[in-house]
Amino acid sequence: MQVPATQLKVGTVIKYENDLCRVSQVTHITPGNWRGMVQTKMRNLRTGLSTENRFRSEDKVERVTLEQHEMEFLYQDGEIFHFMNTENYEQVELSRDDLGDAIGYLIPNLKVSVEFYEDKAIGVELPKTVDLKVTDVVPAMKTATVTNVLKPATTETGLVVPVPNFIEIGSMIRVDTETGAYLSRAK
Repeated sequence: MQVPATQLKVGTVIKYENDLCRVSQVTHITPGNWRGMVQTKMRNLRTGLSTENRFRSEDKVERVTLEQHEMEFLYQDGEIFHFMNTENYEQVELSRDDLGDAIGYLIPNLKVSVEFYEDKAIGVELPKTVDLKVTDVVPAMKTATVTNVLKPATTETGLVVPVPNFIEIGSMIRVDTETGAYLSRAK
């Protein structure tokens, strides 16, 4: 479906240069006596690479509607990740390339939204936050009294997250899946 570039919103999926891209940032620019334009930041759903593009206000883009199904992450088998539909128990496989940065947040039994385009799974939409267990962390310095000093912590999925000094091995932490930032301790 062709839509004017001025109607692009954050989260919209479009076909750009024969690839599917999700719009992550939109800025409308109207300079003086020139024609308006739309500056966008997009993420390629296949490669995970971000790109920026400026559309003229009269440009049309092809908007794509993805079908989403709630699924549960089961396990990883080498480079392949297995998901199961929670309603009909059908299983879907996605490769490391299909998932991109999402692999750092996938733990068994995590419910995610798997996106389909023309009946083919192309990626996942993660929940806003994920609770991960810390498996390795730099020891806290006893003399460090500054409270905003962060140290790197490795989680059970291999994701490295900067955490406060009081986090230890075995701690459960809540991580923002969009930014990869530490939010709080998890219960």
